[in-house]
Amino acid sequence: MPNRSTISRIDCAAVLFDLDGVLVDSTAYIERQWRDWAAAKGLDATPFLRYCHGRRAVETIRLAAPLLDAEDEVARFREQAVDERVPLVAISGARELLHALPASRWAVVTSGARRFALARLAGADLPEPRVLVSAEDVREGKPSPAGYRRAAELLGVAPSACVAFEDAPVGIEAARAAGAVVVALSTTHSSSELSGALVVLESLTDVHLVTSPAGDRPLSLELGSAPAVTA
Repeated sequence: MPNRSTISRIDCAAVLFDLDGVLVDSTAYIERQWRDWAAAKGLDATPFLRYCHGRRAVETIRLAAPLLDAEDEVARFREQAVDERVPLVAISGARELLHALPASRWAVVTSGARRFALARLAGADLPEPRVLVSAEDVREGKPSPAGYRRAAELLGVAPSACVAFEDAPVGIEAARAAGAVVVALSTTHSSSELSGALVVLESLTDVHLVTSPAGDRPLSLELGSAPAVTA
């Protein structure tokens, strides 16, 4: 795998972010939800925790418990769930990077439901994106590239002109299938599990916008220690 010293800068038209584990430190919160749900149904949570990271809930249930009616389970959970702003911590560097990027040049692609995604962003005090592609917006979740392709379409750029940030192998597979350049964060999985990415970083503090973009001028991202912004 290329290391940070061999990949110092990437130019792109837009940046696509996964949510959980990339912008918001929500791994423990998500796993607790799955444990509580499984316990309420008298199920072992282990299979669900094996599949849940990066996937829509409906696909997680199909893989972990194929005898259940996954769509019915998800629909009932959403009906019963209470909308709440859960206090969460932003991934290091996320707030600074999102505020540095032009609002029209980045999007969030999440396997979670829209209302929960917005609540997590608010709970971590992160800005709401103009483009948010959630579980309800695609017919197939990750590793299907549909979400990333849809986000690029809504931003008016080609997927191949985007950089995608992911923390899970299934998300990396989805972004690569869409044609995006993938940078992984080792926040949820070990670096060895993220070998499909071009480079693996510890957090978004290692990512810096090094141009002040105007119009359709490419964004230039540097991976490494903080550089000076150029005009």
